[in-house]
Amino acid sequence: MKNILVTGGAGFIGSHLVDRLLAEKEWRVVAVDDFNDFYDPSVKRANVSGHLENSAYRLVEVDIRDRAGLISLFDEMSFDVIVHLAARAGVRPSLKEPQLYAETNINGTLNLLELARESDIKQFVFGSSSSVYGVNAKVPFSEDDPIRNPISPYAATKAAGELLCHTYSHLYGLRCVCLRFFTVYGARQRPDLAIHKFARLISRGEPIPVFGDGTTRRDYTYIDDIIGGVRAAIDYDASDYEVFNLGESRTVELRELIALLEKELDRHAVVDRQPVQPGDVPQTFADITKARKLLGYDPHTQIEEGIKRFVEWFSK
Repeated sequence: MKNILVTGGAGFIGSHLVDRLLAEKEWRVVAVDDFNDFYDPSVKRANVSGHLENSAYRLVEVDIRDRAGLISLFDEMSFDVIVHLAARAGVRPSLKEPQLYAETNINGTLNLLELARESDIKQFVFGSSSSVYGVNAKVPFSEDDPIRNPISPYAATKAAGELLCHTYSHLYGLRCVCLRFFTVYGARQRPDLAIHKFARLISRGEPIPVFGDGTTRRDYTYIDDIIGGVRAAIDYDASDYEVFNLGESRTVELRELIALLEKELDRHAVVDRQPVQPGDVPQTFADITKARKLLGYDPHTQIEEGIKRFVEWFSK
């Protein structure tokens, strides 16, 4: 069995990845999470409740900014792979707490890269974001497009994380695979994200905040498809540094998303119009040609089916 460290392992994407790894029965999984108060920590506790019963799983509660705490973990055991998903997430909150986002997303990532270097770990998978593209006039977004114009502190920290990965790959031969996630949704989605938040408000008959005229577009990506891409990145060994888009390669207008939720919830949405928010981009759209070719990435959950599955989970 191989040892793998999953940071953010109690979160939305992280807990689904742990599900997959434990099901394979080939991994000893260590999940790191600090259970901070960005949203109710009990949500994350519920995400890992089933994992705690598995002898191949260990949960370590530590903040990735805490270098001493991480060193203590690395002194106890060695890892074959690190999947680094822990981060302060969200574009709008990053405008209010840019210092916290920089300390967590940049310094925390640097802590893990340094420990990977010192421990001679050969595989490092980094969870990046489509937000690094900023307001990109060219669609769909390609990994070769410049990312020099982020429009939120969150996006800037994710771009910085990719650059740190490239540096460590170049200097120390650490294979780094950076994955740009495009608006991930599905069971266990964070409660602050649009689909989950809208479903909750619509089901209660409360107004949903819509920023702008509802014509913004997102490349919504179902969690099972994302996990397929992350799992492929864990095994990727064809080069020492790569960046991959993980999206569905289809854009959906916000008004269409709301209509799909209304249909599946069988409730009418009351829309509360709000001004366009700073940091929000008008659209995201992933070119996944590279991921298909080099990772065998094959997303196939269309938004209509994905929303249906989400609402089935949400309704429970």
